[in-house]
Amino acid sequence: MRGKILVVDDEESLVRLITYNLSKEGFEVIAAYDGDEAWQLIEHKKPDLLILDLMLPGKDGLEICREMRSNHDYTPIIMLTARDEEIDKVVGLEMGADDYVTKPFSVKELTARVRAILRRQQIQPQEDKTQATEFGDFVIDTDKYEIYQKGNLLDLTVKEYELLAILLRNQGKVLKREYLLDVLWDYADGVNTRVLDVHISKLREKMEKDPKNPVYIKTVRGLGYKIEVTE
Repeated sequence: MRGKILVVDDEESLVRLITYNLSKEGFEVIAAYDGDEAWQLIEHKKPDLLILDLMLPGKDGLEICREMRSNHDYTPIIMLTARDEEIDKVVGLEMGADDYVTKPFSVKELTARVRAILRRQQIQPQEDKTQATEFGDFVIDTDKYEIYQKGNLLDLTVKEYELLAILLRNQGKVLKREYLLDVLWDYADGVNTRVLDVHISKLREKMEKDPKNPVYIKTVRGLGYKIEVTE
C-alpha cells in the first residue's frame, strides 16, 4: 500500500467516489461520515493522511484539526469545504491544515495532492538526514523535524517546518511564489491560492517580535519571499 487515507465527509456518494479513485491508485482507504467517528478512527487506525470536510455532524473539521495539532499530531490534512469564502480557507489553514480543496473539485487533482503530500512525507526526512545545521539565529534538526530560534524550539506544523527550512537553506535569495507552491504543494504555475501567504503569516507570528514589521521573512513584491537570518 502507498499509504492509509482517512476520508471524512457526510456525503456518502462523495466518500464512495474518493475511495474508489484512491483505491485504484493503491492507497488503503478508510471512511467516516461524522466527526466523532473520525476521531475514533484517527486514534485507533493511525492514518497517514486525512481528507477532512469542514462541516460535519459531531466534531467539525476545524475542531478535529485543532485538537490534533494541540496534541502534536501533525498527520497531513487536506480540508474540504463547500464554501468559497476566503475566510473559511484561511481559518482552516491557521488551525493546522496542510491544504484545502473547494467543492466541487476534480478527484484527479485531489489524488495528485494526496500523492505529493505523502511523497514529501516519505522522502524528505531520508534526504535530510544530516547533523543539525545552523543558519544565524536558527538551527535545523532534520532528524527530529525541528527548528530552533535562538535556542528556543519553534512550535511548527510539518508544512511550516518545510517552508521555513527551504527559506533558511536559501537565505538571502528570493524564492518565487510559483517555486514554493510547486515544491511544497505541487501546484502548477498560475494557480491563484493564498495557501502560501497563510503559512508565511503563521510563521511570522511564531518567530517575529512584530509580525507586521518582520525582521526575518521579507516579502519581495511581485516575486516571492526571502529570509534574512540575523538582525
